[in-house]
Amino acid sequence: MAFKLGFATLRWQDPDLEPALELLNEAGWDGWEARFALDWMGTPARMRNLCARTGMPLAVLTAVGSPDARDPRVFEINKRRMEFAAEMGCDCFMYMCAPAPADRPATADEIQSAAAAADEWAAFAAELDLELSFHIHTNHTVNAQAEWAIYMRHLTQAQLCIDVSHAHLWGWDPAAALRHYRTQLNYVHLQEYARVDLQEYARVDLQEYARVDIRDGRWFYPDWVDVHVPGHMDFPAIRAALEDLNFTRWVTACPGSPVPGADSPQDEARRSAATCAFLRGLGF
Repeated sequence: MAFKLGFATLRWQDPDLEPALELLNEAGWDGWEARFALDWMGTPARMRNLCARTGMPLAVLTAVGSPDARDPRVFEINKRRMEFAAEMGCDCFMYMCAPAPADRPATADEIQSAAAAADEWAAFAAELDLELSFHIHTNHTVNAQAEWAIYMRHLTQAQLCIDVSHAHLWGWDPAAALRHYRTQLNYVHLQEYARVDLQEYARVDLQEYARVDIRDGRWFYPDWVDVHVPGHMDFPAIRAALEDLNFTRWVTACPGSPVPGADSPQDEARRSAATCAFLRGLGF
């Protein structure tokens, strides 16, 4: 079966959207995921027209901030984003947990509270006929398999986006994770990190890189690469799991680390053609 393949524009900053989306269309993608500010996108009517002209529907819009802190201002900002997503006909609204505490793992009570706050967001989204999707991510409040299990047990309204690379970093075979959480799964991220023995490049501050273990205590430092670059993911097995589950929602690919001197949205859209061709060749 063929899947609806999207591209995550997670690093695009204030882009000239129309030519960049035209290039994504030429690359073979079916849609895209956005993280821009509403004042950059403009009205839903403007964005619908732009998406129609380029043949690139907006599949998923993401949150700004996280439900975890229960900040009313953050919730209000994201209500406007959810309203925008609903008017755009987005398949879901994706959010992440907040960054993990600096000096310790999150407690079970903190994880339970974070899930309850997400469900409050999900209840608002449901009034708009919109689903929430929790994107798992290393180095956040939920930062291990056991913490993920606690969170999901307490998540009753929001659903789940499994990013296969982050499941793998937590030591869980991604295909098995997809099957395990199949009843809560409404979105999938495909992402890859490089295979380089026991060590990988990791950002240690804003300017420098150093050779360190991929995991330093609780923290993960993967070297992100484009999905078609050989790494850790068994994408044929992931595709087979999704096919077995009869998964019909969006499957979105994330780009690798920026390419110095060629990291504009249009550069990235052109490069993404290799990833799309790779995934289509695997049967996605």
